[in-house]
Formats: sequence, structure tokens, C-alpha cells
Amino acid sequence: MWKDLAIYIIRSCEPGARVVEVGAGRFLDVSEHIRKHSKIDLILTDIKPSHGGIIEDDVTSPRMDIYRGASLIYSIRPPAELHAPLMRVADAAGARLIIKPLTGEDIVTPKRMKLVNFQRTFFYEYKPLPENPRAHQPGANKP
Repeated sequence: MWKDLAIYIIRSCEPGARVVEVGAGRFLDVSEHIRKHSKIDLILTDIKPSHGGIIEDDVTSPRMDIYRGASLIYSIRPPAELHAPLMRVADAAGARLIIKPLTGEDIVTPKRMKLVNFQRTFFYEYKPLPENPRAHQPGANKP
């Protein structure tokens, strides 16, 4: 299951893309697989880092320099009270968001997330709209 989440992340990101895991804690199976099998620029954060490879950050009061330029932000089993702050950070960074909840747990976000079933795992994914979605439509800038 965890390897499947890592594979999805690797396949959905370009080599060299910045990816941020929020709430890395002590469970590093997904991040270790990503590091071993890709060239993704992976950054791990946690409010209480378990070792030196994790950056201290509180997603409810984030250091946006960590997230700026990220193409994907993900979190594994975050508590429900962090779902909305995760989405706010993803919106501010213009990054996709993946939340892998505990089985049976609801997602509590202000915007809709898509349920993704991939191999033997499931998670929710959010793709923020561009700041001006009309600007990306053919002919939108023509007088």
C-alpha cells in the first residue's frame, strides 16, 4: 500500500520537481521509496522533527519558503484539524495536494478533493485552479 502511494507520486511528478511531505513523523516508508526510486526534490516537514533530515514547520502557521515552488504537497494520516490548513498551503503554493487519511476517516476541507484508487491504496487529491483560469482558455485574451 505505501509503495503504491510512492509510485503514484513518482509517476505524477517530473524529475527534479519539488515535493513536500507534511507531518513526516517517524514513518518514512513513502519518502524513502521516493528518494530511492526518483530524482524528485523531496522535503520532509514536521512540527516536531524526529531526526535532522526533517525541517521543523507548523502547517497551521507555515514557513511558505518551504512550499514555494512545490508541485505537490502530501500528508499521510494527518489529523482532521490539519486538512484545511494543508489545503490553504497548497493553494498559496499553487501545488497539488494529496491526503492519505486513516481508513474510515472523512476529509474535512473547504474545497472538494477527488478520491483516487491506485493499485492497492486510496487517497484524496486536490488540484488548485490557476489564479485566473480564464487566462488559460484559448482565445481568452483576444479583444
